[in-house]
Amino acid sequence: MSDTIRQVLDKIDEGQLFIPAFQREFVWRRDNVKALFRSLINEYPTGTLLTWETSNPPELKGKSKYSKEKGAIKLLLDGQQRITSIYLILNGKIPPYYNSEDIKNDVSNLYVNLENLELEYYKSKKMENNPLWANLTNIFREESDDKIIRVRNIVKKIKEKEEVSEKRYDLIEDNLNQIKKIKDFKFPEQTIPIKANIKDAIDIFYMVNAMGVNLTEAELALAQISGYWPEARKLFKNKLIELKDVNFDFKLDFIIYLLLGIIHTKGDEMKKLHTPDNFIQLKEVWKKLDEEVLDYVINLIKTNYVESTKEINSVYALVPIITYCYHKNNKLSEREIKKLIKWFYYSQIRHRYISQLPQKLTKDLNILKISLENNQNPFDNLLQIIKEERSLIISEYEFEGKTTSSPLFSLMKFYFKSKGALSFDGVKISELNHGKKYSLENDHIFPFSLLSEAGYKLKTPKYGLAQEITNRAIVTQKENRKKSNKDALSYLTSVSENHPTALKLQLIPEEKLLWKIENYEDFLKERRKLLAKGLNDFLNNITETEENEIKLSIIDLINSEENDNLEFKSTLSWNLKGKLKDKEIEKEVLKTISGFNNKDGGTLLIGVDDEHNISGLDSDYNLANLKDKDKFELHLKNILRSRLKIDNEYIARKIKISFEKINENDICIVEVKQGTKPIFTIDEKFFLRDGNNTLELKPSEVHKYINERF
Repeated sequence: MSDTIRQVLDKIDEGQLFIPAFQREFVWRRDNVKALFRSLINEYPTGTLLTWETSNPPELKGKSKYSKEKGAIKLLLDGQQRITSIYLILNGKIPPYYNSEDIKNDVSNLYVNLENLELEYYKSKKMENNPLWANLTNIFREESDDKIIRVRNIVKKIKEKEEVSEKRYDLIEDNLNQIKKIKDFKFPEQTIPIKANIKDAIDIFYMVNAMGVNLTEAELALAQISGYWPEARKLFKNKLIELKDVNFDFKLDFIIYLLLGIIHTKGDEMKKLHTPDNFIQLKEVWKKLDEEVLDYVINLIKTNYVESTKEINSVYALVPIITYCYHKNNKLSEREIKKLIKWFYYSQIRHRYISQLPQKLTKDLNILKISLENNQNPFDNLLQIIKEERSLIISEYEFEGKTTSSPLFSLMKFYFKSKGALSFDGVKISELNHGKKYSLENDHIFPFSLLSEAGYKLKTPKYGLAQEITNRAIVTQKENRKKSNKDALSYLTSVSENHPTALKLQLIPEEKLLWKIENYEDFLKERRKLLAKGLNDFLNNITETEENEIKLSIIDLINSEENDNLEFKSTLSWNLKGKLKDKEIEKEVLKTISGFNNKDGGTLLIGVDDEHNISGLDSDYNLANLKDKDKFELHLKNILRSRLKIDNEYIARKIKISFEKINENDICIVEVKQGTKPIFTIDEKFFLRDGNNTLELKPSEVHKYINERF
């Protein structure tokens, strides 16, 4: 199923295609848009669209409001950045689901050379007197619009200076027609079915969004590597086939992340692998990975109840583990292995790498490197990072509405295996059971057919309870077929008589009253408690965790990409373009600091621009009251006190201001701890960090967020 670009744009204008509010704003930059249109003009693949048809949508972006009279509507989950880019360029205006504040980067004024199809953003010296350069937006204007690009007008202007051959005329015309065909380009479309709930859709959105972008970068890096090491792709694929045979199925991009992490301690700069100066080290690293490290780590993971990649929420958690084992030459103590495994489990259930994979890998690999240099266990430190973002304690409420796609379900299986749990026919739970009949399945303890009759059917508010993982047991295929839709009371009674420990080992309540269908929700509540206690005990008893102070160097920070926890600002008060003091510049600093406080904390570097260039604080020092770093710090604190609703005691506890000197340039480092209370600006605005942006929440959203976060 697929629509042309023309059809997609029409559906947006006609109110047939919407963007969910949980998606971020438009954040693509000019290079992204230029690369997209280069692919479209050349008819290269540009990825798929992921849509969701639903009659129970989340809040929609823009002014659109859903009403039940509309029935099922279509949401665009993945591909929003591409479609928005196309809409902005082809239609020359902002799509209806956004306003100007949502467009973080100006990507208009993209020009194309109609003779060689070069794409470039407007440059007066290059384009002003060259009629071959055409604004892409003008090419797609209505035929009646006098701004539309026509070959005869272009050729007429060229002829004022030189003759134009018939062959050259045809080339310009063919290229113009080729560009206009963009509207007939088809995007392959994948659709999430209407039965999915909002949680399912958001999980899929984050997974697809994160993996899709990064896969493209990894594939590009692999193509570059193959250019100077032709055997690389074949060698990598051979190893992946070998690992797949033992139930560990990885993609080629996983190998690229490993190489990038080991060689460059990075997860977010694939370009570092593009050049041939990596060749010798790449071969050496790959030889060790292939012959020693990968097999060691897979066996180590399997020893700790993870028997296949199907049980892993994000395989990228294996990148720090493999990197650590590489540097330790596979010589790990039992204690080190336990700490490593404990972190791995938490990385899964706390979704460490579901979003912002490259940035988080870079942060974690840097912590690993620093920990090794300081003789600390890196997995203690990495666990602290997870703990700072979210509590390590699993609450019983976390099971509500969770389906088998949740990493909590995988953790349940790891726990059951650790206890030697049995299927209800007495067969030990293992993904490696011999024979298809003894493969594992996720059985409904209370059959769905009976729950449907009791009011838990599809498209009802209680449907999610019927599918909750607390209504699941792990049984063999043979046992599941034998059980069929037998009611829970009679079936569990039989199991308890034939295999007395099977229910207890799978943390299934043994009170028979709870097995009656009229007590189904009480059964779920009790099992949530049992699972929460069992899983918390399981994780806590793996090994103790030591807390160490971890801190990235200023150089490591500057070399990192902006993310949830890192922001660069060139100045505090000085407008570099206007050459004057500017309170709007100060507002941006305040937004970032309050956004960090209101989310997970973070670090602001003042004196570093978006391109990682070190500008220092001299521009601010030229102001009358900011002659040196002491006065600069005093000024920054005065701004915080006067323009944020914040007291001195809170500033002292939660905001640390320090300075570092690099090549004679002062850099101000503002470290903001995760807030224990919300911070508003003096004009009652509430900001929240989201990726490498800081968003202002609507008043209607603030109360709910504060209740959940604080």
